[in-house]
Amino acid sequence: MSHEVPIRVDHTGIAVESIESAESVLFALGCRKLIEESVEGRFRWAQYDFGRQASRLELIAPEAEDTFLTEYLAENGPGLHHVTLEVADIDAVIAAIEESGLDAVEYREYDDWTEAFVPPSNPTGALFQLFEYHDSYDEGRPPADSLYVDGERLTEQ
Repeated sequence: MSHEVPIRVDHTGIAVESIESAESVLFALGCRKLIEESVEGRFRWAQYDFGRQASRLELIAPEAEDTFLTEYLAENGPGLHHVTLEVADIDAVIAAIEESGLDAVEYREYDDWTEAFVPPSNPTGALFQLFEYHDSYDEGRPPADSLYVDGERLTEQ
């Protein structure tokens, strides 16, 4: 099944032991840091881009001792963790995924976004995070041109 929902790569997530240690590599590559936040004291993430281009990378590091990220790092070490796809309508994309025989798991609605995951058991072997921004996402964060690919959220057309 195909769909007409706008979708694009938002960022690629890289699991690391320490953002402070790893970001020097991104700075050497010419990245600028856009934002850094903690998620409920469990892990910390920071996003970087290459200036005005749309490409973005994310470093994610554990803050607590027993999280999905500490387990991942223990099993795999630092490296590629996930690819986040921004979608304009997460429910329609999940329906298309499930109709094609794949799984979408860990659907969660937060105040500022909704997310779900396509586990790496799919034929690509990659973990995909499906991510729909809500209107409130940019409140209290850097300007939209730093938050969103091409400076704005995807919307249904």
